[in-house]
Order: sequence, then C-alpha cells, then structure tokens
Amino acid sequence: MSATTREIRLASRPHGEPTDEDFELGESPLPEPGPGEVLVRNSYLSVDPYMRGRMRDVKSYIPPFQVGEVLEGGAVGQVVASNDGRFEEGAWIQHMAGWREHALVGDGALAYPVDPAVAPIGTSLGVLGMPGLTAYAGVTEVAPVEEGETVYVSAAAGAVGSVAGQIARLRGCRVVGSAGSAEKVEWLTGELGFDAAFDYHDVELTQALREHCPKGIDVYFDNVGGDHLSAALGRMRVHGRVALCGAVAEYNEETPQSGPDNFVGVIPRRLSLRGFIVFDHAHLLKPFLSEVGAWVRAGDLRYRETVVEGLENMPSAFNGLLAGDNIGKMLVKVGPDPA
Repeated sequence: MSATTREIRLASRPHGEPTDEDFELGESPLPEPGPGEVLVRNSYLSVDPYMRGRMRDVKSYIPPFQVGEVLEGGAVGQVVASNDGRFEEGAWIQHMAGWREHALVGDGALAYPVDPAVAPIGTSLGVLGMPGLTAYAGVTEVAPVEEGETVYVSAAAGAVGSVAGQIARLRGCRVVGSAGSAEKVEWLTGELGFDAAFDYHDVELTQALREHCPKGIDVYFDNVGGDHLSAALGRMRVHGRVALCGAVAEYNEETPQSGPDNFVGVIPRRLSLRGFIVFDHAHLLKPFLSEVGAWVRAGDLRYRETVVEGLENMPSAFNGLLAGDNIGKMLVKVGPDPA
C-alpha cells in the first residue's frame, strides 16, 4: 500500500460556476486508524447538487466547507484496517468522508454496512442511498401521492427525480417529467415508464404542462425551482401538494433570484408547499430499503449511473452534474469494485 493518498481540497470559494482554480488536488500521509476508527479505501464518490451550497460561507442546515480543507461527501469503499468492532477488515461500508481515495471513519460517524451480494455497491450512493431515500420521503411523506393522481417531476432524469417518478408510478399515479435532452426524455418514457416527458429546452413550460397535464397537477416534486416552479404552480389543482427538494437552476447564482410571480394562486387553490431535507426522514430508511430494494431487485424500478473515472476529475464531474450532463446518479470511481 502506498504511504500517501490523494484528496481534493477547497482552494477558494467559487463565484458563479466553480472553476479548476477553486479546487486543489493534493496528497497526504496515509493515516493509521486509532481506537474506534477504520481506514477505508474508497471505490466510488458521490456527486450531489447540495455540495454547491456548502462551498458558500453561509449558515445552513449543514456546515460549509472550509477553504484549505478536504471536501466531504458520500462514499463507499472497503475497510483495509480496523480498530472498530462494527466493521471487520474487508467489509464494505458507505460513509460521508468522500473526495479522497482513503478515509478515516470514526466510531459515531455516519457509516453503514454495504453487501455487494445484494446490489452493486454504487447503488448505496444512488437509488438505494441518500438520493433514493430523498425521493421516497418526498412522495410518501412530504407530498404523499395517491393512486390516480397526476404527479409532475422536474429534473426527472436525475438521481432523485428518476426514483421519485417511478415510485409515484408504482403507486398508481400518472407521472410527467421534464428533463434537459431528447435522450433523457426517451429514457423516462421508455425504460422508466413515465406517462409523458418533455425537453424543457424545446418548449415553453406553461404550454408543455398544459398539454401533458390537461387535468392539472396534484403533486409537484421540485428539483429545479425558478421558472419550473412558477409553471407548475400555474397548473396545480385545488389542494395540490409541492415537495420542494432542490433548486438546481439557482445554485450557481450569486444574487437571490426572484420568486414565482404567480404565488398568490397558492391561496385560492389551498396548496401545500413544503421544503424538506432528507436528514429529517431517517425514520423512513427501513421501509425505504424494504420497498424500493424489492422493486430494484425485481426490475420494477430501474436506475442508471453516470460514472467518471479518477479522483482528479471530481470537480469536472461536479460541474457536469450542475449542468445536467448526467443521466441518473453521477458517481466518480476512485478504487476497485468488489472481487
């Protein structure tokens, strides 16, 4: 084993779209696990939109990244040395110490065992991980869908949206999605079984929703914000529900964007709009893994991963995610798969 390992640090706080100068690829001595710690050789790193917010020095639901320090995020890898009785050497675990090739994971940290025999390990960061749980919480608890309803999902070809739409479909809903390319639209209406989908680059949003949701929208799962939220609010049915999951259209903006100009319609339609963070829904993890895991194993719920090779390409993969280059979950491969 090499005496050093590589990691990516935040070199400066981005203004607008992050650039290569905002990140630093560095090396550090390979650490030895202390009491209650394990050393993990990471194999896959998660790339998630929320990370952009952590690059700003502002108070939020999760502390900001610090300039000069290693960035952090979801990762899955194999334990190569252990001083923690929970995880033996050779075990595979999912944890939150990513953006590096090796990680020390201590007792009390968010770390969970992963069984490569049940599903490919990358799924622990995607369809069977935090994005999947986010989708599940959104359509079962935050804005619960009911059979026969119309559900609209923006950024529907992403890691969260693709799962949210499929769960709604499997619960008997009519599902409409928007995405950023013809290839994504074909994936949604073909393999994933969405009832309709459209490329938002090619249409006017209000007109597209009028066409594809002629009776209105009962539930909107919002991953985009901005003009998508405005258009969806204009088509919501009375007592409709909106799960406010993300606003990827605004993450690189340096000045606050104006809100929907039709917000007054929320009142007569008696709409419910609820923002949510997946950490508040950890109690759903067991039913999520049971229900969605069964669907994945049966092939009833499909997923795709966009995999970028090499730790050095983590920043470009991150920017690609914000630009919509991925289909399904964006991952960076930095180590070996299970034998």
